[in-house]
Amino acid sequence: MNAPRIDLGLEKAPAETRVVVAMSGGVDSSVTAALLAEQGYDVVGVTLQLYDHGAAVKREKACCAGQDIFDARRVAEAIGIPHYVLNYESRFRDDVIESFADAYVRGETPIPCVTCNQTVKFRDLLKTARDLQADALATGHYIRRVEGKAGPELRRAVDANRDQSYFLFATTPEQVDYLRFPLGDMPKDEVRDHAARFGLAVASKPDSQDICFVPDGDYASVVEKIRPGAIDPGDIVHVDGTVLGTHDGIINYTVGQRRGIGIGGTGEKKGKKAKRKTGKMLAPRASRSI
Repeated sequence: MNAPRIDLGLEKAPAETRVVVAMSGGVDSSVTAALLAEQGYDVVGVTLQLYDHGAAVKREKACCAGQDIFDARRVAEAIGIPHYVLNYESRFRDDVIESFADAYVRGETPIPCVTCNQTVKFRDLLKTARDLQADALATGHYIRRVEGKAGPELRRAVDANRDQSYFLFATTPEQVDYLRFPLGDMPKDEVRDHAARFGLAVASKPDSQDICFVPDGDYASVVEKIRPGAIDPGDIVHVDGTVLGTHDGIINYTVGQRRGIGIGGTGEKKGKKAKRKTGKMLAPRASRSI
């Protein structure tokens, strides 16, 4: 397949334009770096070590783990660009993991990837890119950056199945001015084809799906370790004040949940009564799940 032309909208020639690429070790950021290097840009790969990755090593569907750092380094060597690993563990814990736990304690359902983009990636990493005298910071996100009448705008990716515009809703105009997203106009299949064309070892690597710092998807145990008592048991209370049963921690439930809350026939009976009075049934008080 042919190499696509990527226009970053910068005035300088590619050879004179330094671009820092945030490399997670996945296929998307790897292809981003490879395509930019192929077109002659002065590419610098940066991978963030965000947490103690011992528990996540060799997990296939989590990003930012030890294997991913290794994969990013291998890709950088293969395409001939410098690569740096930055230890952002303390920043990530303070800004992402701690706020993740606090949100659950408040009865909310957090999206840590959004928080990570707001803080560690597009605040701290962006500053590091500037310190490296880069003209832009590029990532493998599926979103389009388009010049509008009032300046650059973020729009949905061409591949609707991969669009990540939702995760970047909090990006500021100043950040958008500096950021670039080369994959926004490509479907995922094409990205994997380019990875194969470059001979990258990550060409068939599974997409990241899990929250990177939550081993085995058990977010409740993570919250419990960070905020002891956050999953203490409590009462399941009907709208009329009747205690229907108990729960084993509100973060284990969703709002409106009817099954799996352990109140059986009593719940259904009370549910019918509630429906006549209020038109709905009340599930565990202040319950949430991810």
